[in-house]
Amino acid sequence: MTDRITRKWWAVAIVILALAGAMGVVSTLGEATRTSASTDALPIGSDSAAALQLRDRLPEAEGSAAVVLFSRESGSLTTADVSAIEARLADAPGAGRTPLQRSEDGTAALAVIPVEATDATAVAERVKDVRAAVKADLPDGVTAQVTGPAAVQADLAAVFAGANTRLLIATASVVALLLVLTYRSPILWILPLVVVGVADRLAAVLATHVLATFSVVWDESTIGILSVLVFGAGTDYALLLISRYRDELRRHHDRREAMSLALRRTAEAVLSSAVTVVIGLLTLLLSLFPATRGLGLACAVGVVVAAAFVLLVLPAALVIFDRWIFWPRVPREGEPALADGHSLWRRVGDRVAAHPRRIISITLVVLAVMAAGIAAIDTGLKSSDQFLKKPEAIAASERLAESFPAGSADPAIVVTTADPKAVGAAVGAVPGIAGTRTVAQADGVAEVDAVIEADPGSDEAAETVRALRAAVSDLPETHVAGTEAVALDQAEASARDRLVIFPIVLALVLVALGLLLRSVVAPLVLVATVVATYLASVGASWWIFTKVFGFSALDDNAPLFAFVFLVALGVDYNIFLVTRAREESREHGSRQGMLRGLAATGGVITSAGILLAAVFAVLGVLPLVVLAQIGVIICVGVLLDTLVVRTLLVPAIAVVLGDRFWWPRRPHPTPTQGPGAVSAEAADEDREKLDAPRP
Repeated sequence: MTDRITRKWWAVAIVILALAGAMGVVSTLGEATRTSASTDALPIGSDSAAALQLRDRLPEAEGSAAVVLFSRESGSLTTADVSAIEARLADAPGAGRTPLQRSEDGTAALAVIPVEATDATAVAERVKDVRAAVKADLPDGVTAQVTGPAAVQADLAAVFAGANTRLLIATASVVALLLVLTYRSPILWILPLVVVGVADRLAAVLATHVLATFSVVWDESTIGILSVLVFGAGTDYALLLISRYRDELRRHHDRREAMSLALRRTAEAVLSSAVTVVIGLLTLLLSLFPATRGLGLACAVGVVVAAAFVLLVLPAALVIFDRWIFWPRVPREGEPALADGHSLWRRVGDRVAAHPRRIISITLVVLAVMAAGIAAIDTGLKSSDQFLKKPEAIAASERLAESFPAGSADPAIVVTTADPKAVGAAVGAVPGIAGTRTVAQADGVAEVDAVIEADPGSDEAAETVRALRAAVSDLPETHVAGTEAVALDQAEASARDRLVIFPIVLALVLVALGLLLRSVVAPLVLVATVVATYLASVGASWWIFTKVFGFSALDDNAPLFAFVFLVALGVDYNIFLVTRAREESREHGSRQGMLRGLAATGGVITSAGILLAAVFAVLGVLPLVVLAQIGVIICVGVLLDTLVVRTLLVPAIAVVLGDRFWWPRRPHPTPTQGPGAVSAEAADEDREKLDAPRP
């Protein structure tokens, strides 16, 4: 197979057919689209999801609501102000005869305008029109702001307006820059960037169509995160392949033979890595969140496409050109291979081998200190803290709370098939409820809104929701939704997801590594180091969030996404290292094999890690706190894994364990019986002496 890919005309045909076919699919099919539903962001089986499903039977309650807040910068609203406000309100789309409610302090007034749309784009357009209408020709000193669920949804949609394009441009730019710095060539970087770029566009199209085929939900952030992962993982695989190809060019005159050998020896590591990442991502299908399931499946499709393009298209593209493509650092036949040289990474390996137990102790202490920050973590972002830049909807909600009960802009929604008067009485008797009103009733279903006195996102608001649900639990088909109820359900579902998915990811990755390495000890060591990296990165990131960015809490979804990505991608670098170490161990013994593997892969893995960390940091271009948090945790974790764990901790453990690292498999034949037999440790020492540099 590898020989066929590298043949002259086969290589040209593969490149032309793959690139033309991919672009044909992208241009013909395009990304699939879907109509969003009211329950997309809600945990499956939650009380808030049941409430919104029941609420869909109310024609009057379809869509959402925008709350218009009028306020005066100083003093109270005058009679003339109120007349002007009512005139502006009458011109607002959908307002009709919406009543104007004045605050007790006289400084503000609000009106609730129904937004009869469920699609995010339609909601955003309606809110935009409402804002334009209510802000026109107001008296001096009077301001109008729009908040409420519809406005928050519109501001969130604005975050993602053109976001995928911005994210793609930023990601491709970062990858291009780092490839130029890595290869120090004005030409070579173009090939992997083009191949991975085409793979990314194809992955976006295929992923959305797969999601649509299986009726799996996805949201605005899915394709953006997919692109980041495809560029990151695909470029990592490309770096590994090109590094091995350069090494083989130093040993072989024929570039096609060199590529055939490089591809054959790289394919195992890339395929093993891709399978491990895909397994980890598919565990997200166990999540209670529909959009999280969609993200896992979409990213799994993306990794498969990226690996396929790197293993099939990139080798063919590279062998079309002669060695000059590496200019000015053209590899020449007869030059020493990386494993035989005395590079920085070989010197690092020698230092590790000289004091392995000391390295293990110091590294574990550093990781433990970094992980200590986990004890101080608060989870659960308030709605007002979800944006890096405060949008109008959040600012208006904060101003509204100064003159009205805090929950006036976004009441709890009680949907029931019971008598609405009985429901209203039960709800009104709950401590912390400022007032109730029946807003819709049809087809045996009624909606009762309840204003929560506590500040939005506070522990008191969550306790009020719990008390509210307890009060209506005996009433038939009665469920509670609203922002506070949804936040409570999301927090509980996120905790459940972590409890279920974390151990399953670890178990599946452990089994995958065991099958790959045919070992018991090595997979346990590698998974343990990846878990240590995750804990340290989350702990260190928490200090960054609180001391640098001023975030109040960690989003409920951030730990899960960071864990799945870090475990899957962190194991990648260990796979790159240990597969090369196992190859070298067959000839040079376990200890020297690990050191030679580190020397051979140290540069490329470090480059890959820095690139992947930078790519995930690009998520910060989106003004949404959860994506920034995920990007920072993965960035810190990948750098930690690349520069510390894979460079120091794993080699040190392998050196201390020797052949036991590969138990029960022996990576090389060692005579242990009969005349002249020596122990495995003695054989390793003999090989170390043979491999040592001569004066």
